[in-house]
Amino acid sequence: MMNRAITTALTGIVTAQFLKVPLNYLENGIWDWTKLFGTGDMPSSHSSAVTSLTTYVALKKGVPSVDFGVSTIFGLIVMYDAMGIRWQTGEIAIAVNDLNEQIDELSFDQSGVYHEKRDRELKEMLGHLPIEVAGGAMLGVAIGVLSYLTETKKTKKASDTSR
Repeated sequence: MMNRAITTALTGIVTAQFLKVPLNYLENGIWDWTKLFGTGDMPSSHSSAVTSLTTYVALKKGVPSVDFGVSTIFGLIVMYDAMGIRWQTGEIAIAVNDLNEQIDELSFDQSGVYHEKRDRELKEMLGHLPIEVAGGAMLGVAIGVLSYLTETKKTKKASDTSR
C-alpha cells in the first residue's frame, strides 16, 4: 500500500499540472497541452505538492509534531525557491535569448563578424509569480484536507464494520 502522505503530495502535483491547461485556455484562448509537463504558470505544482503534504501531516500528526515542522520548513524552502531563484533564472534566460537574437541580427549586417546562433533558446518559464505560488498553496491545502478526510472516513467505516 502506498504511503498516504506521498500519494497526497503527488496528487497535488498532478492536479496543479492538469489545471494549467484550462487556466491557460481561459487566459489566452489556446489549448496548450504542453502545459501538462511544463514549469511555471498557474497554479504552482511545487506549492501544491508541499502544501498538500504539510496540510495532511498537520491533520494526521498534529501541528506540534516533528513531522509537521519538517514538512513546513521543506515547503517554505520549495516555495521560496519557486518564486525567487527559479523566477530570476527565467528572467536571466529571457535576457540571454534576447541578447543572442540581437547579436545574430548585428552580425548578419556586418561583414567579417561571425556569430553562431544557438540551436535552441534557453527555457524562460522556470519559476512562479507570487500569485501562482499562492494559487498552488490554496489548491494544496484543499487536497491535503480532502486526503485526510477521505482517509478518516475509510478508517471509521472499517472500524464500524468490525464491531
